[in-house]
Amino acid sequence: MGGKFLKFFSPFVRIMPEIKQPQREVSFKEKFIWTAVVLIIYLILSNIPLYGVDLQDTTDYYYWLRVILASQRGTLTELGIGPIVTAGLIMQLLLGSKIINVNMADPYDRAMFSGAQKVLSMILTIFNAVAYLIGGAFGEPSELGIANITFVFLQLLFAGVIIILLDELLQKGWGLGSGISLFIAAGVAGQVFWNVFSIIEGPDGSPRGLLFAFIQALADPTVEVGDLFLRQQALPSILGGITTIVIFVIVIWFESTRVEIPLAYRGHRGFKGKYPMKLLYVSNIPVILVNALYANFLFIGQLIAGPNSGLRNQGFDWILNLIGEFDPSTEGPAFGNYLIPKSGLIYFLSPPQGIDALLSDPLRGIIYLAIFIFLCVMLGRVWVEVSGLAPRDIAGQIIDSGMQIPGFRSSERIIERILKRYIPTLVILNGFIIATMSFFADSLGALTSGTGLLIAIGIIHQYGETIAKEAAASQYPGMRGFLGLD
Repeated sequence: MGGKFLKFFSPFVRIMPEIKQPQREVSFKEKFIWTAVVLIIYLILSNIPLYGVDLQDTTDYYYWLRVILASQRGTLTELGIGPIVTAGLIMQLLLGSKIINVNMADPYDRAMFSGAQKVLSMILTIFNAVAYLIGGAFGEPSELGIANITFVFLQLLFAGVIIILLDELLQKGWGLGSGISLFIAAGVAGQVFWNVFSIIEGPDGSPRGLLFAFIQALADPTVEVGDLFLRQQALPSILGGITTIVIFVIVIWFESTRVEIPLAYRGHRGFKGKYPMKLLYVSNIPVILVNALYANFLFIGQLIAGPNSGLRNQGFDWILNLIGEFDPSTEGPAFGNYLIPKSGLIYFLSPPQGIDALLSDPLRGIIYLAIFIFLCVMLGRVWVEVSGLAPRDIAGQIIDSGMQIPGFRSSERIIERILKRYIPTLVILNGFIIATMSFFADSLGALTSGTGLLIAIGIIHQYGETIAKEAAASQYPGMRGFLGLD
């Protein structure tokens, strides 16, 4: 099955643009430079508006997906990393569930698997671009005209190819980490920077940026500093700034907390090791999956029950109201409108944005948190099964590496039984901690969305570890294998 699947993509893989694997050892300095170049190119794309598109009278149905997709409305990064992430999840699920059998130890199979994933990313880029245009995300197709639609499509396709190649450049070893992580972290950092340093006047008469609003409050006796502790209309507040810092510290501490299982080599007495399992065993994956699920529910709910739905005023609005009712909101004429749920099922699947929203309807917060925790735990368990992190998979890896747990027979089944004492509990704790942190980040008005903050913290922590390893390996090349860099 796997062979036929990869053979189907083989002709397309050959014609796809490709970044070659480095044929030499790339220095840490060079990797750092390439990573910076990739980031600068992505930021430039994020600030080039799509030509021929007027967003003033359009509705952004994908507003709630922007953090996960690292996309900017109305720019060349409109699709963001959505096609890459979706293709990666599909291929990972097919591989993990054994629907396709790929020998990842075989260089040819591994290359074909990566190539098939890139081709699938391209197909999804084309599909998403067409869906955006047909769905009216940039205005009614009849009003845009064939020539304009074609030009907008080509812009999205060109940007999609560039983003795929930028991610491949880092993945192939020319840079640090992955493009997906880098772009998400950059988007979240941009939101935090905007909410701290923006000098644009907000609805309350003070600068939107928390820092400049605080400076103005100190300099102007007519403005109370206490008013900045809880600002209305979703403006960044002192409480939100404190929440962001506290959650950053807590998540970093959880990321560094590990459960270590002692190991010993079977063939070499005296040689011992440890298998570390993080307290956040599957990291931020559950909250990403749940928010992607929520965002898709919200998207479908807006199409079916939104104020512009063709099903409205047909005699069964009460059924649509059970799905959701929405209030329009706006980020200004340059960004278009988006819809905020105010009742119905969709209302309970969206977090309260700010402490005022939480206090005005605490029941909604309780219901949302309970559902959120449950889904994070369940999807975390599913991810463990399909991504090679289940006890049986880890037990197989330990046996294959020639190691065993001291005091127990060298049996895969016995090691699996020992791991089952830890891994299911870690998955439950992971889901509970991540869901709770995300909920409080949203409810207390953190400087970016709860999901975005958690993802960015995890990425920053991973980049910190990667940079530390690369720096150590550049000074002591013999340690590359020991640090897992070869």
